[in-house]
This record gives sequence, C-alpha cells and structure tokens, in this order.
Amino acid sequence: MAAFIDGVKLFFDDEVSVPMNEEIIAARAVMNAVYENGAKFGKGKPTCRLYYVTTGKWTNEPFLAEKINARVRELESTNLFANVTHTPWGADELHTAYQRSKNNVTAEFIFDNKVVLPEINGVSQAYLGVLPVSQFLSIITDDSDGIRKALFYDNIRDFQDYNDVNKDIQETLANKEAHQRFAVLNNGVTIVARELDAVGNKFTMTDYQIVNGCQTSHVIYDERAKLGDGIFVPVKIIVTEDEDLTSAVIRATNRQTEVTAEDLYALSAFQKKLEDLYASYPPKKRLYYERRLRQYNSAEIEKVRVITKQQQIRAFAAMFLDDPHRASRYYADLKALVPERIFNETHKPDPYYISAYGYYKLEFFFRNGSLPSIYKPARYHILMAFRYICGGPDMPALSANKMESYCNKIATRLWDDKAVLNDFSKAIEAVDAAANGAPITRDSVKTQSFTDAVKRELGVKSTK
Repeated sequence: MAAFIDGVKLFFDDEVSVPMNEEIIAARAVMNAVYENGAKFGKGKPTCRLYYVTTGKWTNEPFLAEKINARVRELESTNLFANVTHTPWGADELHTAYQRSKNNVTAEFIFDNKVVLPEINGVSQAYLGVLPVSQFLSIITDDSDGIRKALFYDNIRDFQDYNDVNKDIQETLANKEAHQRFAVLNNGVTIVARELDAVGNKFTMTDYQIVNGCQTSHVIYDERAKLGDGIFVPVKIIVTEDEDLTSAVIRATNRQTEVTAEDLYALSAFQKKLEDLYASYPPKKRLYYERRLRQYNSAEIEKVRVITKQQQIRAFAAMFLDDPHRASRYYADLKALVPERIFNETHKPDPYYISAYGYYKLEFFFRNGSLPSIYKPARYHILMAFRYICGGPDMPALSANKMESYCNKIATRLWDDKAVLNDFSKAIEAVDAAANGAPITRDSVKTQSFTDAVKRELGVKSTK
C-alpha cells in the first residue's frame, strides 16, 4: 500500500527520473495540461481519491494505517489537491460493487409535484412528492415492458402475491372513484439512489433501489393497462452513498407493516453473499436461498430446493454448532444466536450451503423411501453425525480459510448419492445406539443428553 501511494506521489512530481511506460507518459501529459489551466478551476483544486483493491480483508492494523496516513499527508502537502482520500477495498467491498453493477439501472422521469427536503447529514439530495402513474411506471419497467426485478434486491421481502393488503391496493386501483384517493390511501414508495441529476423537473436517476414499496410497485405494474394519469403515487427519493444510512432507511420505512426478525436478516452483507454462493453452483447442485420472503414464488424451480432462513438456521446449528436438539424444538433459542454465532459477518458462507444441502439430501432420501421415515424426528442429529463421519472431529474455525476445503470434502460426499446414503445410514446407527431401544420421538431427541449420547457413539467427546 505504501509503495502504491509513493507511486501516486511520483506521478504528480514535477520531474521524474525513473523510467515510465507509454501509458504513464500519456497520463502525465493529460495531468500537466489540466494543472496548466488551474486558473480555470471553478470549484477549487481537484480531489485525489486512492483505492487499494485486494481480495483480502482490511482490518485497520495500526502500524499499516499510520504508514498510509503519513503518505496521504505527504500528498496533501503538495498543495495540488483540495483533499486526499485513501480507501482499501477487500472481498466484501468487491462483492458489494459487483452486485451494484448487476443491479445498476437508469431511469428518466418528470417530477412536477415535489418538495425538496431540508439538508440531511449523509444525504446529497432528498425529495418528497407524487408522481403520475405513467412516470412511476417508467421507473419500474424496462425497455421490454417487464418489471425491473433488480430494483427490489435491497427490499427485505419480495412480492407477497395477492394477500389482503395487496388485494386492497388492487381494489383501490380498480375503482375509478377511488383513483384520486390513492395518493392519500397508500404509504407510498421509498427510493434510494446513488446518483441523480435534475434539470428543472426532468430527473435522471442512476443506480437506485426501491427499498420500500415492493408490494405497491408490483400491483401497479399488474394493473398498468387499466390506469390513467389521474392516479398519483406518493414517492420519496433519497440520494446517498452511505450504506449504513441506506440500511437505516430500509428498517425505518418497513416498520409500517409487520416485519419479523428473519425479514431484517435480509439486509446484511453476509446474507447477500450467502445468496450468491447458492446461485454459483451448477443446476444439479444448486439450492435457492430465500433471503427475501417469497422471492422464488413465481420461479419455475423445485420448491424443495428453496431454503428458507429458518431452515438454514436449523440445519447450520445442527451440523456445525452441535445443536441438533435445539434445532428440533427450540428455534427461538437459535434465533438468539444471530449474529454472534449464526450469520456472523466473519463466517465463511460455505458451511451454510453445505448444511442446507445436507438437509435437502436427507429429506430427499426420506421422501423416496431410501431411509426409514421413523428417523425423521432425529433428522438434525443425523446431520450432525454425518458431519463428524464425513469431515472428522477436527473442524476449522467458521471464519478460517481452511473451512472452505473442509466443506469441499463434505460436499464431495453429498453430491454422490451412493456415498451420502451410506454415510446417512451410519449416522442413523449412531442415533439408534444413543436411543438404546427407546422410540425416537420429537420429545426424546430434544435434550442435550441425547445429543451427547449420539456424539459418544461416534467417539466424539462433548464440549458442551
């Protein structure tokens, strides 16, 4: 990093004695031409923004941070810049930028009826007003007249189909006498954008998300052929690059309707990484992580391949936290482990996919009769036992790089039907032995003592 900033300083020096390639020579010529016209700088000196990009993780180590700060101060002392910023980008920042590039859209619309909100810390622009339905549709539809699904990526829930609330919206839109009331009957739509250019009432908005109003947007889209410009949609537009502020806006605006703790999990960066990991596998190995409630309802996929947040929590806790008894009956206890021990931002996402795939495969064998259904109450103990049988007792830390290879070893077994069925059968033998002839019921498997008994049968010492 220090060498990188030294190179930047060298680039801006008046005289450079070190060899330079043609690209650097050309870039310096542009830079010199810019500064030769410095008298024409209408808004002061340029800003120097430095980005150091790697797939690692920036931990703000004090020694390295001070080295960087010292180099930044040297650049500032040249008096060439209004200010100098240095931003380290690691894997998480790259992932966020990649997602933004996939969801990046631009829309143009006329926003006549609006007010400018007062200055807000962290917000470059903010507007509140109403849009004619035709202008609102230009925001949510693409060139093929399809709804822009990517706009709802940061929404905590997908379209919930025509539940009672959405039926009410539909009925209001269908009632011509109620059209004029729509703007006061509906809570409206909140849009967060990273860029917005306004020339009079003509707005050009780039890289934006509808963070509240997914339901309203989908109903309006479905009813669009019947709607005229007598209908106005309440809209709030916030322009910011502050991710923390964006999350706060999402949480605040979605408090108008009932929101569960699981709904709010969808906002975290870890959840988005997990969703992408699921999607990265080829079709035969792919599961679909339901980060946002009902996001796959309209998709033509096997519903058994959709893993809800509740299923994910149970499977992960059973397989990787040795908590199968709580996964069976005490889900509320498991939720209390978020985000310290479950969905922790430092965790590798791989064990989450592996535990979910193990759950999916086990249920598959129960359904087709390959495994006796009498063992269903002990499904989470079977998952725990399977992990020990397959991966061994020495599990790396959930945040360690070694966790990836540990999970790959287990995945190889999971993707081999014959091998995984054999491993599940061995796991059932351990469960049977732990039961010691007693029936396997939901009540009999819900204790720590039963979990310890299964581990003893596997030759594993309990650490609880």
